Amino acid sequence: MPDSEGCVIVGAGLAGASAVRELRERGFLGRIRLIGSEAHRPYIRPPLSKDYLSGSADRQSVFVDPEAWYAENDIELLTGTAVTAVHPAQHLLAIENSAPIGYEKLLLATGSAPRRLTIANADLAGVHHLRTLDDAEALRPLLAEGGRRLVLIGSGWIGMEVAATARTLGNEVTILERNPIPLANALGDELGTVFAELHTENGVDLRPSVVVESIAGADGRVTGVVLAGGEVIAADLVLVAIGVIANTGLADAAGLAIDNGVLVDASLVSSESDIYAAGDVANAYHPVAGMHLRSEHWANARNGGKAAARSMLGEEVSYDDIPYFYTDQFDLGMEYSGFGPLAQGADVVYRGDRAGREFIAFWLAGGRVVAGMNVNVWDVNDAVQGIIRRANVVDPARLADGNVPLDLL
Repeated sequence: MPDSEGCVIVGAGLAGASAVRELRERGFLGRIRLIGSEAHRPYIRPPLSKDYLSGSADRQSVFVDPEAWYAENDIELLTGTAVTAVHPAQHLLAIENSAPIGYEKLLLATGSAPRRLTIANADLAGVHHLRTLDDAEALRPLLAEGGRRLVLIGSGWIGMEVAATARTLGNEVTILERNPIPLANALGDELGTVFAELHTENGVDLRPSVVVESIAGADGRVTGVVLAGGEVIAADLVLVAIGVIANTGLADAAGLAIDNGVLVDASLVSSESDIYAAGDVANAYHPVAGMHLRSEHWANARNGGKAAARSMLGEEVSYDDIPYFYTDQFDLGMEYSGFGPLAQGADVVYRGDRAGREFIAFWLAGGRVVAGMNVNVWDVNDAVQGIIRRANVVDPARLADGNVPLDLL
């Protein structure tokens, strides 16, 4: 690759940070510019709803690398910088209030943004989202002393994690969920119920099958959430956690192929040969699953950023990492690996004590394990991923039998 223009990474999150580190570790000596719209250097998001939010981890622990690392490795880190357009034909980026930037290879790691409510008073003071470090820093002191009434709208992973953190800190927590069972879209009804019961046992008021009509307020500040039918759930704080939307605006305006994210092949190359995408924004072809997948979890950002860097350097890349994420809620720790779309409607086989919340769940489609989740059972995730990757037809009885080693399945 010619060094004159070098590599530019738009998006200074974990995917972007992983890419620039990989470029240097692979021996690339050319110019690298990492551009982020936030004022902060790259950080990781999982602690924002867990350890950092709870106060058990300090601010420095969330950053990917020390501040000095970027200068020491000749990385031009441009924070608080807005890229306004990509011009593929000219290999140029338009920058707000600055001169254009040229590139030889461009990685889009623009991530995603939280979905917003479109109901009355959704912008009142006291209504929060949790996506950025600034979001977490605004919310953290409000929950720290306990005694607050927090209402969460949505019961996805972020909502459930914040609920557990807030409740552990001594706050009153209510979760409002449109569906009958939280997390059922991701895990199915049975396993969603495991998490519902966990929260209820720990004092969370879980309100399923409700519709939020508006936010109530007084003097410009939230006082509650109004449900269809008129019931008002009192609130000092509201957290909207109804999912995220991939930040595809730059790619779309540049004419790249878009379909639930930036469409890229297994090498993370977009429809423009010198433009790559990784992390939340990338809808990448997965050679093991045989389909395009978009993953919003930190492991995909970290590993996808590395794979994109190798691809930018001209290496043959087939990004086939098994999607992975984890959660910690109250006394439950969980790791999940696998292909969510393939697990929809699949048969679930359990190994271990489901009632005692120490088990492994396997999703079987066509007799093959397409996903697995270990709950309060540790040091098995690599073995679970191995079963998924081998794609053998598995006897459900052997899968459920704890005496059969996982590496024999």
